[in-house]
Amino acid sequence: MRSEVKIVFGPGREVELVVDANEVLSFDAARAWLDEQFLKNGCEPIRGAGKVLIADKILGVAAAVGPAAFDDAAFALDYARAASGALSKALLRVDIPSRTLSY
Repeated sequence: MRSEVKIVFGPGREVELVVDANEVLSFDAARAWLDEQFLKNGCEPIRGAGKVLIADKILGVAAAVGPAAFDDAAFALDYARAASGALSKALLRVDIPSRTLSY
């Protein structure tokens, strides 16, 4: 089985990532990677109360690094492994312009 992560940056600007199920990070490892990237890339909480959900981190990291970061195969693989592991979903769609995450 495999996991697929599709990141939409705008019309015609999409990144599709595929990762084998055995490469998906555990929930704790995925959360740690997303936390690190969220801070490293200067992401801001979406919600006024300051609470940051896992989905917010997945969206925030992709938005902060932009499509060029996904040209780096190692980063792209780590992102897909973390996003899939954090949500335990085999198919994710990260839509940056609409700030939505669906699975």
